[in-house]
Amino acid sequence: MRFSIWPTSINRFTFLLALFYVCIFNIPFFSVVERGLAAQSAVNWWFVGSIPLFLLCALSILFSLFSVRYLVKPFFILLTLVSSLVFFGQWQYGIIFDAGMMQNIFQTNPAEAQTYLNISSVLSFLLTGVLPSIWIYKAPLQYPKASTMLKQKGLFILVNAMIIGLIAALFLQNYVTFGRNNDNFKRSIVPTYFVGSLVKYINITYLQKPLPYHELGLDAHETVKHHKPKLLVLVVGETARAKNFQNYGYDRPTNQYTAKDNLLVFNDVSSCGTATAVSLPCMFSRMNRKDYDARHAHAEDTLMDVLHHADIKLSWIDNDSGCKGVCDRIPHELIALDADPEFCNGESCQDQVLVDRLKKTLAKMDAHPEDTLIVLHMMGSHGPTYYQRYPKDKALFMPDCKRGDIQNCSHQELVNSYDNTLVYTDYILSEVIGVLKQESNRYETGMLYLSDHGESLGEDGMYLHGAPYAIAPDEQTHIPMFAWFSNSFLNDSKLSRTCIAVKAKAGGFSHDNLFDTVLGLMDVDTQIYRKSQDIMASCKE
Repeated sequence: MRFSIWPTSINRFTFLLALFYVCIFNIPFFSVVERGLAAQSAVNWWFVGSIPLFLLCALSILFSLFSVRYLVKPFFILLTLVSSLVFFGQWQYGIIFDAGMMQNIFQTNPAEAQTYLNISSVLSFLLTGVLPSIWIYKAPLQYPKASTMLKQKGLFILVNAMIIGLIAALFLQNYVTFGRNNDNFKRSIVPTYFVGSLVKYINITYLQKPLPYHELGLDAHETVKHHKPKLLVLVVGETARAKNFQNYGYDRPTNQYTAKDNLLVFNDVSSCGTATAVSLPCMFSRMNRKDYDARHAHAEDTLMDVLHHADIKLSWIDNDSGCKGVCDRIPHELIALDADPEFCNGESCQDQVLVDRLKKTLAKMDAHPEDTLIVLHMMGSHGPTYYQRYPKDKALFMPDCKRGDIQNCSHQELVNSYDNTLVYTDYILSEVIGVLKQESNRYETGMLYLSDHGESLGEDGMYLHGAPYAIAPDEQTHIPMFAWFSNSFLNDSKLSRTCIAVKAKAGGFSHDNLFDTVLGLMDVDTQIYRKSQDIMASCKE
């Protein structure tokens, strides 16, 4: 019988489509398998050979369930287009598309999404998404009468199930052991894992009944009358990993601008998540990471709300993708992508705009300033277009990677670009400190900086961030945390700088400490305040 690329029977169509998914979209899956096998002392090659056959049969059965008239073509065209995008993210960046990553994707703004458009991603989408979709659309499928189709489909499913049963009978223990030793094994299978993650995200976000809203800290009040009002600027970094900061022993001068400011450097600080959509709400929630539940967090007050209950003057200035609900009930501003022709290109703005907005915000304060907390949410080191995050005069390390498909740059170029973003972040922090010093006649001033999560730069084949926390590398979870306080801030708060420095050096902190530490710094007391989680509580004299 002559073979044609245009299948006429539903079963042949299903088999060819499953074969395409196994051979193309699951290349990253087989890379995971290869790494897992390399770690074994002995390999059963019959078991290895059964893996693609097992996957082919499993996908054939699964696809057969959706291969019905009127559904088959639109369903598989959509699935193939989305799978193409997932395949590229896994193949080029090592991204795992779990429910957390789905949340991050759905909360990404269009300008941020455009940074992932490049020649490699477009070409991959055309070859692995558009062309196969055309093949699906043009396939001249024939639909026999219902009874005949059911018999053919039943036989097709039965044959594939028998093959899977035979594989299980021969290699079940191999699969169990390999899966236990390689937890990300199932996470790389396209399309089953990302579809399951998408269903989970939709169920949690849109289908579950909203929880009743719970206010926290309604009893919050300031406990100390200051000589001058306090001004604390909380700078939330983006995608900054601790290991590339000079303050943590890195052998490059990435902290040259704040060197003069004698920062307090907190060691061994961990993030709550590996993506902004998770970390940002978590770090401002009263829940700790191990107990964090996004659904419950969105249904109760954040740190900002508790400070508002205490009559602290608040402002949130955002140069990233928004505050993810954290600042919804306080004054906030999302800087427009064309806000400043000098620092914005229509797709993003460099973080100097935050310093300029900070100056304008402080200039508007009346003649009788109040205790104030201002949050600056940075664009920081957001990838993959790192080169857009810093001006040319802050490009200390060259040559840098001037493209979005960072996997096609040399590793040194990539690191140079990323390190330049940290140099610029350090410059912005020095500018913020400079503004605070100028406000010393009106306020007791302080600054606290910490990043939302880290970043992978090709280590173990992983790029960017968003890996499931259980398997995320240190590069994505170990973050920088710095503080600067004026002498009057420390003195009026009865805080010992020496004591804080000792605690900072000892380290062992996380986003869990932010909620209570900020309450302590602003001298806010409430029944929900936990002294044990306030980093600086034991340093009050």
